Amino acid sequence: MEENNSIITLTDENGNEADFDLVCTFDYENRKFAAMFPIGDVENVADDEVVILEIVKDGDGEILAPIENEILLDEVFNEFMEIFEDMADADDEE
Repeated sequence: MEENNSIITLTDENGNEADFDLVCTFDYENRKFAAMFPIGDVENVADDEVVILEIVKDGDGEILAPIENEILLDEVFNEFMEIFEDMADADDEE
């Protein structure tokens, strides 16, 4: 797991931009994922909702892609929740 806490801007299929706080990147079943929280109002995303996207290599580098498979999405979300709880526990210990 790599903790990032940086701001990234994503553009949806309609060209709308939204800012997210990149909480961490992590591996699950030999694939890499990014977990982020919305900053401000983001259409179709609640303030306390985590957005998890897969980091996929393309010809120009890496892109963030939605997870289409619902079973995989549930598994990745559960993995993120374990990581997030560990991060919160570590912060409490400091």
